[in-house]
Amino acid sequence: MKSGQTLGHVSDLLVVADQAALAQEAAKLVVATAEEAVARCGRFTVALAGGSTPKRLYSLLAAKPYCARLPWQETHIFWGDERVVPPEHPDSNFGMVRAILLSRVPIPANQVHRMQAERADLDAAAGEYEAEIARTFAAQPPDEPPAFDLILLGLGTDGHTASLFPHTPALRETKRWVAPNDIPELKASRLTLTIPILNRAAMILFLVSGIEKAAALQAVLEGPFDPEQLPAQLIRPVTGRLVWLVDQAATSLLSERIG
Repeated sequence: MKSGQTLGHVSDLLVVADQAALAQEAAKLVVATAEEAVARCGRFTVALAGGSTPKRLYSLLAAKPYCARLPWQETHIFWGDERVVPPEHPDSNFGMVRAILLSRVPIPANQVHRMQAERADLDAAAGEYEAEIARTFAAQPPDEPPAFDLILLGLGTDGHTASLFPHTPALRETKRWVAPNDIPELKASRLTLTIPILNRAAMILFLVSGIEKAAALQAVLEGPFDPEQLPAQLIRPVTGRLVWLVDQAATSLLSERIG
């Protein structure tokens, strides 16, 4: 594994061999972060990512040895974004996590906080999810956002993360913690956490795998700062740790300076 500096911010760039090694390393980081959070403040708050890359991680967390080590009774699970589908739909981020992880572990149901993105009024759904976050953290929007212990993020081939896509309105959100986002390229809308709350996290963990992500990773880490085109460049934790956990295929275009 290697580490480096990106975008002028001190970050960890951890490079592993392949997708299987990435999932194992991610599981270790999740468990260590959860144990530390519970020891520090009595609970663990995490926002999960959808997409294909985290699936192996969630499968590992549902099985030994990781399942036995995670403090499920003290864990609160949120999501970084959600598609506008019901939870039973195959495209639902919540549905994927429920099938692979949540249905197999002893987490209290009231500590699983789902984005209700199937609602007709996405603006209202965003407001309700923001209120759910506020209740859990005893925070008060639109004040300074609370800090998740861990937020998992992925990287799209177009440089998007969560549902913050290039040239979309939610990129410019400065007050709301949760926002609907219209994505003309996909002819779709999503719900997403916004940059103000993402950057408050104690740790942000990017999971990036595969040769198809190499160009996007190189552009985000080494290219000019152009967040309208590369939204993942907006992820700059205020005081937290930023970790890029990537496999070798995804790093194939990085320079020797970083890779």
